[in-house]
Amino acid sequence: MTTDFRSQHHGIEGLLRDRPHPTVTINTLDALDRGIVSGDSVNVTTARGSVIMKAIVTDDIIKGSIDANMGGGGPIGPKAWQDCNINDLTSLGHYDPISGFPVYKTLLCQVTKAVSESSGAFKTGSGEYALSNQEHRDVKSQRRVYLDNNATTQVNEKVIEVMTQTVAAIYGNPSSIYSEGRSARSIIESARRVLAELINCTAKRLIFTSGGSEANNMAIKGVAFSESATASNKRHLITSSIEHPSVLKVFESLERLGFSVTYLEVDKYGIVSVADLEKALTDNTLFVSVMMANNETGSIQPIRELALAARGRGAVFHTDAVQAIGKIPVDVESLSVDMLSLSGHKFHGPKGVGALYIRKGVDVQPLIHGGGQEWGLRAGTENIMGIAAIGKAAELAVQFLAHSQHIGTLRNALEQGIRRLIPEARLNGHERCRLPNTLNMTLPGMRGESVVLALDQKGIALSSGSACRSGSPKPSHALISMGLTEEEAHCAIRFSLSCDNTKEQIEHTIAMIQQMIGDVRNLVRFIPCR
Repeated sequence: MTTDFRSQHHGIEGLLRDRPHPTVTINTLDALDRGIVSGDSVNVTTARGSVIMKAIVTDDIIKGSIDANMGGGGPIGPKAWQDCNINDLTSLGHYDPISGFPVYKTLLCQVTKAVSESSGAFKTGSGEYALSNQEHRDVKSQRRVYLDNNATTQVNEKVIEVMTQTVAAIYGNPSSIYSEGRSARSIIESARRVLAELINCTAKRLIFTSGGSEANNMAIKGVAFSESATASNKRHLITSSIEHPSVLKVFESLERLGFSVTYLEVDKYGIVSVADLEKALTDNTLFVSVMMANNETGSIQPIRELALAARGRGAVFHTDAVQAIGKIPVDVESLSVDMLSLSGHKFHGPKGVGALYIRKGVDVQPLIHGGGQEWGLRAGTENIMGIAAIGKAAELAVQFLAHSQHIGTLRNALEQGIRRLIPEARLNGHERCRLPNTLNMTLPGMRGESVVLALDQKGIALSSGSACRSGSPKPSHALISMGLTEEEAHCAIRFSLSCDNTKEQIEHTIAMIQQMIGDVRNLVRFIPCR
């Protein structure tokens, strides 16, 4: 396995350290035929062009094949990278019709020793290694420890039971007045009451949605396009720089429609200042949205104080509480919020169902027009199975909240174990004002995605501080907003626990991290964004 070192990394000294030259991996026998040894400068040539790279000679690639780095040819980084553009070897007219990218994954080429170029020992710690048969084992057959519950949670067995029963027995249309329809309606309203109890509101204040992203869109756009907003002519919106994309992207779209948006910065702990919000508020401010707890760091915002400041100036206050529900107590009356978003799959419910709390008197324009479902605010036949499931998950969440202190103890034990193994590791987020299940740390010199892949081979599931998981090479915008450099953010990892995790699992995780550190083959520092 070799690496895919992107041009975005060439300006990051720490990431560049182990890969100062573009490299090509070549089989030992092929290299012997050509008089090439590791460290030699070689010409990689096709019918279209030629580039110079450093050779890595190994038995870990099949004879007759090579694996060449990509990502060169840009203005960033050392001259060796600037002068080596792998795209020169393929025809730009030969491209994928869907993505538009040139096709050069596989092409015929020749590798020859560049006699005129200097050669010598070339040491790389960037991740060339062969997987043993044991490491090739199916991850499903090995012991797994799941520590990525801020991404999604495992659906609880009791929730699955409710879903199964509902899909099998409740098939009527909830809008129908005959028996089957009334049974379906009863399921929906029962779930609505349980969910309302979880956040301390009346049931009629909850609108079911397809998840947190729709709830956020409905809250922001629903108020921005409402009749009262049009009548008041208020066009100023406020949010924070660390919000979920389903909030930030909505505000960006509203900016293109003529709204003005203020993006509040955060401190080094990822916390929004109430004073900063008060300064940003004007008589023209229509809407304020600040998340309750950050998905990356777990840092908890002073929502009540922020909400009171916004509402005091006549603005509607919304909070994205997707990460908070089921992990800390959430009371909409105590928080004094006007709107609140939540999502079932974050507290052991299924994906595809969420809800939006709307305080009485808040004017909201529906995003989905059609029938009169959800009091005319969200048209479409209701997802009965999902709604029944989120109701059961909400019921269980009340019970699970009692375990939050124990979860916090396990998280602290994990943090202490990592600090023992890696003394230079740094915590990202607030030490105390954070979710009890969340631990985000920067491990200097260790690429986050590489740690994720290395620990995945050892049965541990976690996430990294890079957005590569979403198809972007950029690191977490939340970590950057907190003042981390791109390198520090790329070297961040996040563990997020649940009530299903045990002390023994945490001890096992620490042991696997220790193994990873000792096994330099698994420290693949530069992994491609796919």
